[in-house]
Amino acid sequence: MGVITRQEQDAGGKGHAALKVFVVLAHPERRSFNGAMADAAVETLTDLGHQVVVSDLYRLGFDPVSDRRNFISARNSEFFKQQIEEDHATDVAGFAPAVAAEIAKMEAADLMIWQFPLWWFGVPGILKGWVDKVFAFGRVYGRGKFYETGLYRGKRALLSMTTGGAEKAYLSDGFNGDINGILRPIQRGMLQFVGFDVLQPQIVWAAAHLSEEERKAQLAAWQARLAGIAAEEAIPVGRY
Repeated sequence: MGVITRQEQDAGGKGHAALKVFVVLAHPERRSFNGAMADAAVETLTDLGHQVVVSDLYRLGFDPVSDRRNFISARNSEFFKQQIEEDHATDVAGFAPAVAAEIAKMEAADLMIWQFPLWWFGVPGILKGWVDKVFAFGRVYGRGKFYETGLYRGKRALLSMTTGGAEKAYLSDGFNGDINGILRPIQRGMLQFVGFDVLQPQIVWAAAHLSEEERKAQLAAWQARLAGIAAEEAIPVGRY
């Protein structure tokens, strides 16, 4: 990893209070480049004086399957409808401890970073299951709170991700199509939906094909961006 200079720290942090940052890592191999990206984020942000909390979903053994185990309460024990149970759990503190812990981490954060590989034009299943459980009706969204009026307005979110293909494959006329369209269900349909201001994604193209020097350069670029993350502007709602 590259080293952030004191000048870069001053430029990135000047005039901005320390942030509470929540990093969610979703990759089965801890020594992967996604793991290195997560480590770079934690190291850099901590060195800058920000508070960082990490949920490494695979190492946590996070169960992505939603069912009654999401709850310690029950609104209707005869028929399971997740939104109804989430709404009820919001009122009676009825979320299972593992779910409640993740909600609390997200609620406390000023900035949430998801670190993951793009799989099948989306997030890995463990991260999607995390969203299914943690983005709970009543507690995280709903009751008339969506998008600009969302419960998470004022908080920011950022996708940091790797792809299998090169950048040219993700252009509008590329083999896989426009990356902005691919990410819209995540950035718009999940994050902006609950009120997050979404920052531009950090994308490492064709990570598995990079040389060691190219990987170091990507990590250094990520560190340099994070040094000024407190001052970044969000993507306008609904626009990519």
